[in-house]
Amino acid sequence: MTEAAGTTGRYLILLEHNAAALGARAITNAAGLRTTSTAELAGASTAQLLGTDGGLLFHQLGVALVSADEDQYAALTTAAESDGPISSVEAERTVFAIEDKAAPAAEDGELTWGLQAVNAANSAATGAGVRVAVLDTGFDAEHPDFAGRQVITSSFVDGEDAKDGHGHGTHCIGTSCGPRTPETKPGYGIAHQAEIYAGKVLSNEGSGSDGGILAGISWAISNGCAVVSMSLGAPTQAGQPYSKTFEQVAQRAMERGTLVVAAAGNESKRSEGLVAPVGHPANCPSIMAIGAIDSAGAIADFSCGTVDDIGAVDLVGPGVDVYSSWPMPKRYNTISGTSMATPHAAGIAALTAQQYGSRGWELWARLTQHARRLALAAVDSGAGLVQAP
Repeated sequence: MTEAAGTTGRYLILLEHNAAALGARAITNAAGLRTTSTAELAGASTAQLLGTDGGLLFHQLGVALVSADEDQYAALTTAAESDGPISSVEAERTVFAIEDKAAPAAEDGELTWGLQAVNAANSAATGAGVRVAVLDTGFDAEHPDFAGRQVITSSFVDGEDAKDGHGHGTHCIGTSCGPRTPETKPGYGIAHQAEIYAGKVLSNEGSGSDGGILAGISWAISNGCAVVSMSLGAPTQAGQPYSKTFEQVAQRAMERGTLVVAAAGNESKRSEGLVAPVGHPANCPSIMAIGAIDSAGAIADFSCGTVDDIGAVDLVGPGVDVYSSWPMPKRYNTISGTSMATPHAAGIAALTAQQYGSRGWELWARLTQHARRLALAAVDSGAGLVQAP
């Protein structure tokens, strides 16, 4: 089949709940395609298989990733329309680190403006005992600000290790889980005692695919992560349906106690009157979509908004001129984007999970209930600005 713009040429097959084994057989029977279960693979093997045309079954997610010709795709679609374990078939998308906007401004206080805005300093919670997965471009494990911290890394990008050759991932990890009292001020990390799981699902060029994200989510669930932070995605058009696969994956993650938060997207140009819809996969109802505000409490010019009944902004976080860690030797960087707002929300989620023992939908509810209402339309800011417990 002809590959559509923004897709990889492969397909995601959503299987009915708890029907992974039956679904694998149904895929073989319908289209002659065989899949290898991630339950049988180590992380490195998963990354290698993601980089080939081999079929891959994310067993605990109930999703298969396959390459299929036109006849095979037609057979799978027919199977999805019939009673059986195959629920739906959709094209795999290409995804990117949400584009950052350069911001040369510097911080000069004890804590970044973002940490002050979310009231992090006044919270007794530290994130201790809570596992946070950041799925991004990897992490600079040699960064001196993280010496002595527990950081588990894994790469789901074929041919690349978990080292961050881009910068985006290290910045997001710094905001969500970095230090409060680094050698060089200001402090920039929210859940500063959380256990960090850095999953590389985007290459050093900042791009990846749905399959890599699903591999990372599966890894995070297997490791008992309470929060998955994803500052990545792909633009959508108004009226475009959200992914049934990612929606079901998010629901299944919630059942396992894992909350997924994702960047709403940076495609708006509000100063020109353009408000773009929430991007993929943040537009799924069971994924918490995070928009961005600036230090004055105004919605960021680039922040995507709720423009239809498909994708909605759930919360906002500090996302303009955000200072955080960066791969050495630069060490720090100040950038902007809903990518920067998302790890603020993820860090607050970790504090809330520790404070109340909340997981899944209860954690979602506490985050929205405790948010600070802003003088902004709900279509732009959702329930408001995330706040530390």
